[in-house]
Amino acid sequence: MAKSRQAGVLGILALAGAVLGASALAARGSGSEPQATDPELVMGQAVFEELVKRAEVVESSPLYETLLPVIEPILRTAQLQYPHPFKVYLVHEPAPNAFATPGGNVYVTDSLLYFVKNREQLAGTLCHEVAHTIHRDSMELLAKRERLARAELGVAILLGPTRAHLLALALLGQLQSLGYSRDVEARADLTGSDVCAAAGSNPWGLVWLFREFKDSRETEIPQFLSDHPNDQNRIDALEQHFRGDPSVFGKFDANPNSGTPLTVPRKAPEVFLR
Repeated sequence: MAKSRQAGVLGILALAGAVLGASALAARGSGSEPQATDPELVMGQAVFEELVKRAEVVESSPLYETLLPVIEPILRTAQLQYPHPFKVYLVHEPAPNAFATPGGNVYVTDSLLYFVKNREQLAGTLCHEVAHTIHRDSMELLAKRERLARAELGVAILLGPTRAHLLALALLGQLQSLGYSRDVEARADLTGSDVCAAAGSNPWGLVWLFREFKDSRETEIPQFLSDHPNDQNRIDALEQHFRGDPSVFGKFDANPNSGTPLTVPRKAPEVFLR
């Protein structure tokens, strides 16, 4: 990524574009003691390395110029509720998607930028995924899948890189196949809307997205939200949440026509991290 794009990056973010001019190892982590012993960081690192191995992580692309202005204020706001630095990476996948892993990594597929209609819909999706990190949902998901308590899961991760890699593969598969329960997804909706509002982004964007899904045929609903809680239930829950705190949400426009169009370069070139 060009140096001019790096200048405004917040200190709390370790952005994928910033790895240009530094080693890939530095982009993945310093190798310090916390990186080696904290289960969340170990698992997040293992997932990252798997995505790099698959040549999916985008190191440099004009698409970052679209993504970063939307996600930077979100991550800056969410950072107050999570102990590890947030990082964001574009990944190259055909389906519109976003997912968060332990340790603070947020992954956004390039296809998602082409799918959403405005900045608010993109922000709502990103806030939802950041909320999963705040609640440590991915660690709980993995513990549930492995039938382990969180403490036991931490021990299993620390047994060695091979074990961590196997767990990372399992977690990545769950995240890409909609493994969260409806209750977990519903909670992420509400927390995500709070994050959006605190970041100054219109939280109605997620409602607008759900309304589009509700009005679409099932075959047209994108995979990353198709099996999540019922769209109308999610809309109702969010609207009730907004009504319950007018001092926070009352300043945002509920009209989807107020959305800010998202400018995305077509067929943007991508350089992959290896």
